[in-house]
Amino acid sequence: MAKILMIISAADTLTLADGTAHPAGYWAEKVVASHKVLVEAGHQVDIATPGGVRPTVDAISLDERGGVDPADGAAFKAYLESIEADLASPLDLAAVRAADYDALYLPGGHAPMTDLADNPELGALLAEADERGTVIAALCHGVAALLSAERADGTFLFAGRSLTGFTNDEERQGGLGDAVPWLVETRLAERGADLKTGAPWSDTVIVDGNLITGQNPQSSVTTAQQVLAALKDA
Repeated sequence: MAKILMIISAADTLTLADGTAHPAGYWAEKVVASHKVLVEAGHQVDIATPGGVRPTVDAISLDERGGVDPADGAAFKAYLESIEADLASPLDLAAVRAADYDALYLPGGHAPMTDLADNPELGALLAEADERGTVIAALCHGVAALLSAERADGTFLFAGRSLTGFTNDEERQGGLGDAVPWLVETRLAERGADLKTGAPWSDTVIVDGNLITGQNPQSSVTTAQQVLAALKDA
């Protein structure tokens, strides 16, 4: 049995480009589908957030406002209720150590752009994990959290690495569009990542060594399955 740390944003709003606050949180499908694949394979999944604050689910990720089928929304809600104890009392991100885990997993939703993308504690954890060769997985907007990790010279830790994430086209087609404070794909490219993106809403997952990234909600299950494969190979 491997130990996996799922790091979820504790933010419940995103400050938009115009300075207004927009409700946000983690996206239900990305947490649910990923968590389910990992635990059904027999692995332990701990949940951590900045400050050990209970994470907030993005309300639209549970209903038709977010393009979610009502039956799927009900299933997501039921699964979240089944892991209520872990969500209600997450570990404090500042207190966890990479050495204690076989993989780190960063699901999405717009919230990571608020409190994970520039989080120094997360950055240090990712740097330690990468140095150890620990599996690091990020999904959709969760890939923005990778931006927290820098080398000693201030350059992006994952510059030159192949990865994917929520694309500009997807943000404009089904996200918040140009209202977001910055675009994940653009920011990653600016920091030197080697972006490998598929068609909008395609199940696209990129594996580069210990780094596994998924493009969007449709990539949730495959991203988790690639983590299982990496853990098996290790």
